This record gives sequence, C-alpha cells and structure tokens, in this order.
Amino acid sequence: MGTSALLSLGMRAMFANQAALQTIGQNIANANTPGYSRQSVTLTTPEGQFTGSGYFGKGVNVQTVTRAHNEFLTKEAAGSKSVAFMDATHATQLIQLEKLFPPGERGLGQAANQFLNAMVDVSSRPSDLSARQVVLGRANELASRFASTGQQLADLQAGVVSDLRTNVDVVNQLSKQIAAANDQIARANGTGHTSNDLLDKRDQLISELSQYVKVSTLPSSDGTVGVFIGGGQRLVLGNQAQDLTLTPDPYDGSRVQLSIDEANGARVLDESSLTGGSLSALLKYQNKDLQDARNLVGQMAVAMAERVNGQQKLGLDLSGTAGSNIFSYAPPRALPSNTNARNPDGSFASTLSLSVTDATLLRAESYVLKADPSGVPGQYVMTTRPGGTSVSLSDTQIEQQYGFTVTAGGAPMGPNDSFLLEPVAQAAVTMKRELDAPSGIAAASPITAVTGTANTGTATIASLSVANSNFAPAQYPVAIVFQGVNNTDPSKPPGVDYVMTMNDGTIVNGTWYPGEAMGNYPLPAGDFGFRLALNGVPKAGDTVNIDPTKSVATNNGNAQAFLGLQKETFIGRGQNGVGATLTDAYATAMSDIGSRVQGAAYLSEVSTSVASNAESVRSSQAGVNLDEEAARLMQYQQGYQAAAKVLQTGQTIFDELLRIAAR
Repeated sequence: MGTSALLSLGMRAMFANQAALQTIGQNIANANTPGYSRQSVTLTTPEGQFTGSGYFGKGVNVQTVTRAHNEFLTKEAAGSKSVAFMDATHATQLIQLEKLFPPGERGLGQAANQFLNAMVDVSSRPSDLSARQVVLGRANELASRFASTGQQLADLQAGVVSDLRTNVDVVNQLSKQIAAANDQIARANGTGHTSNDLLDKRDQLISELSQYVKVSTLPSSDGTVGVFIGGGQRLVLGNQAQDLTLTPDPYDGSRVQLSIDEANGARVLDESSLTGGSLSALLKYQNKDLQDARNLVGQMAVAMAERVNGQQKLGLDLSGTAGSNIFSYAPPRALPSNTNARNPDGSFASTLSLSVTDATLLRAESYVLKADPSGVPGQYVMTTRPGGTSVSLSDTQIEQQYGFTVTAGGAPMGPNDSFLLEPVAQAAVTMKRELDAPSGIAAASPITAVTGTANTGTATIASLSVANSNFAPAQYPVAIVFQGVNNTDPSKPPGVDYVMTMNDGTIVNGTWYPGEAMGNYPLPAGDFGFRLALNGVPKAGDTVNIDPTKSVATNNGNAQAFLGLQKETFIGRGQNGVGATLTDAYATAMSDIGSRVQGAAYLSEVSTSVASNAESVRSSQAGVNLDEEAARLMQYQQGYQAAAKVLQTGQTIFDELLRIAAR
C-alpha cells in the first residue's frame, strides 16, 4: 500500500466528520424551530481492499442524512391537537354565549318580575297615571332586554360565519402548501435520498391544518401523502388540493354549511364527520348551541308576550274598552328549502305559514317539515332540528301538541320539498312595547263582586278577574248563594256548597273549598271564564253578586290578575305538561348554558393536556437536545482533528518519499 491510501483514508474521515459537524450545526441552529426533526448522518464502511497481507479498509462513506421521525407519534400529536383546538374553540364560543344570560338584576327573569311588580301600585291606585307610566317603563325595559339578547345572538351568528370564512381561507392556503410540498418531495424522491427539511415542512403544515380540521394521511410510493377529511373526503392528493367553501344553509341564509369544491359543484360535508379542529367546533356551536339559545329566548318572549297580551285583553282600560296588546314580536316563520320546486316565475310552488294558537305549548325547538309519504293532505313528517327524531303528525296534532298551526298554500308539497319551521327563534329580536298611553293599561276587571249585606260568615272578596275567553258578558249579573257545609271529599278540608244563577237563567251547583277559586275550573255546566277568590269562610245563606263593572277607575281586578302571572307556569307546557314560570324558565336556560360551558371547559382542559403530552412524546424522539448535540459536537470535532492528523501524517510521508527520490 502507498501513501495515497493513507491520504484517502484521512480525506474520507475528514469529510465524514465534517458532514457530521455540519448536521449537528443544523440541529443546533433549529433547536427552537417548530416542526423540525433532529437530523443525523448515516456512516458506512466501504468494502476493504484485498492485498497479499489481507484486507485493508478504505475509510468511511457518508451514506445519507436521516431525520428522527416516528410516523405514529406524529399522527397522534396531530390528532390530539385537532381535538384540543376543537374543544378550546367550543369553550371560548360558549363563554361568549353565557354572557347573554346574566344572573341577578341584569337578567331577563328580573326584568319580567320588575314589570309585574310595577302592577302592585296600579292595583293600589288604579286611576294613578304615574303608577301606570312606571308599568309602561318596565314593559319597555323588558322588551328591550329581549330584543337586545336576540340581536346579540344574531351578532354572534354573524361572528361565527366570519370566523368560519377565516378558517376556511387558512385551510385552503395550507392545503395548497401541502400540495406544493408534495410536488417538491416527489421531484427530490428520485435522487434516492429523502429531503428531510421538506418532509419536516410538510409534517408541520399538516399539524397546522389539524388545528382547523381533523385529517388522516395516506403515504404514496412517490413520497407524497394524501390528506383526507370528513371520513375519507380527499383534500390533498399528490400535488392537487381541493378547496373548502362555505355555502348558505338551504333554509336560512344567515347560516352556512361547510362544503368542498368538486368537478360537479360544491358538496356539503356532514358536520358529524368533522370530529376535530376549530371548524368542527364552530359548526357545532352554530347549529346546536346558538340555535338552542335563540329558541330558549324566543320561547320565553312569545310566552310572556302572549300571556300578558291575553290578560290585558281580558280587562278594561280607563276608557272602559278592552285592553290592547302591550307587547309585539316577530311572527313564527316557515322557511322553504332552496331546493324546493318552483313556479316558472321563480317563486316557490308550495308555501307554508305558521301562527301561534297556544303559546304555553310552544317548545324551544325548530323543525324540518316534509309531506308524509302516504300523500294524505294535512299529514306531515316533522323532525326536530338538529338531530331529532322524526314523527308523523297531522296539522291538527301539531296544533294540539306544539301550540302552532301549519297552513299550506300553493301546490301540494312534493316528496323532495321541505320547510324549516321556527315558531319562536326570531321572536325576541323584534320584541317591543306596543302600548304607549298609560290610560291604556287594562287594570280593571269587566266584572265586580260584592258580598251581601246580610251575610253572617267571614267571607270577603280577595280578588275577581276574568280568567279566559270563556267569559261571556251576557251571562252577568250572576248571583251566588251559599248552602250547607260539604264533607264528602276526605282529601280536602270541609267545603261549602253553593248555587250560582247566571243572567240567562242557567243554574250551576258547586262546592267551594278554602284556598280554591270559583268560576274558572270545569263545573258540571262548564268553565265560566272568571276567577273569584275569597278570604274567610261563608255560611249558609250568604251571597255574592257579580255585576258588570261600572267604575273602571276604581276597579283593580285585572291588575291583581297580572300579579298572579309571577307564579303561573305558562312556559313550556308542551314539553312536560307542567310548564314553568318565566323566572324558572330563565334560570333553567342559564343552568343549561352554564353546564355546557363547564362541560366544554373541562373537555378543553383534558384534551389540551393530552395534546401537550402527545407533543412532548413526539418531541422527545424527534426534537433537538442541546446537551446531546454539544456532546456530539465535541465527539466529531475530535474525530475531525484526528482525521486531519492522519492526512497530515500521510502528507509528511509523501513529502519525505519525494525528497528521498530526488536525491
């Protein structure tokens, strides 16, 4: 062997150590670069050279530069990050929603109580215009709070759409960058070496994409990866990227759906298939949480307005006429799907309209209505939106169970036609006080009760008001004569029988029990639409006469009926048959939103911790440890110096040989 072999060994060793030092320097430089994977040089020994004295080594080869990468851990980190961002986004949005349901004096429940409490002074001083003005002021404040809450919900909806558009734009940019990285990697793949920095860049882009939508990846033989979303929908394949887009909700233009552009148009992605990322959270928040909140507030607004307006119409104002509405709100609406059949002029062939018939039965829900496959007129399939079960109902059953009527118009609904029914969703945003004149408050009852002067019992009139539409003025005056004590019902305290004679000669027999009212519960002859409450106990022969009211300025019967609304369960009877007071309904709404916030915050905390742990595990294998790199730097520095010494020694020997040969 000559000196050239020694020189070759030294050169190869220097190059190998220099390559290692360069790679270590790259690692140190990118120790804090997001997504960077630690790189290392792969060294191999070439086949030795045979001589008569055996095989002599030919030094070292630099085979390639590899990166510390674990595909499983990388996917796990990206997937857990996707879930963490979904939960964090959902929690953030719900916190904003919770602010619309404040407790205490700023809440809707307190505003309703203040409005009804203002009737106390009107009840005490029916003709006092200043007391009536306070009632109107409280009514205006209540309506304004409902309207403000409704408008803020609409603003939150607009904000969600804006956030969705921003996220979709980012996703489209990232998917195009991933496609471009795929193209570069495929071009470099033919060299036989991997482009580590490009692979890191692509992994980092996929990790960033996971923040917005959960993805799955599938590697290809050319080094590219396919990126899929929504249960297998292609987003990136090779160097081609599909665009996500937002398309209007088929019923409500203020809401949007997530779609993907395809050759034959945009295809809507099922929300349930998007199981991670901020896009999934925003869609869930829009379709579930915001919709539920709108329906909850709308249900309270309609029930309150209808009950107050109904009681107002049962009384008399200072002019002696029946009261007019105190509140108004947006009527229920039926929104046709944009795919419904149309007339030649572009209008929809089938139309639907809704009207509230019993506000106490209204539910905090929206529905999708389709014609029943049986083809029977007036028979429908109604599905709670979103995600509810479908039931087949007639228009009569809908009215009886849900408190609103469905009126069809135009051509019969086709099998592909559908409508979104929103009985209460839009009610709050337009709620306002209609009554402006203080004298218009119907504080007086149309009837007045007077006890007989010859009565011997302790019974006095506690209150008298018209209770419902069964009240018929032609039946008054009414005379009530009490009879003997009745002990026939062991479940009740002793009562007193009475005979009630109407103006038209109708005679009704009944029994009065302490604590119960007379007149507005079914008797053998029916419900007479008035509510008479007594204090004390009447005796046999005592009388009570109910006459048409002559002085509305001194009568407070209807004002007292308003006070009773505070304890009346007139909200949501259609859901449980019992209903709730407005205060209880608002407390339930606050509790519902609050529990969602707590649940979302807990999930966010857990998923964030899981994502952090997954990233830590990935980084422990792929990340740069500066202490380790410093040790390796010293190792290869010494190797480089030793290789230089070998080269220097070879050079010295070579020079000495030349000097000897020159003699």
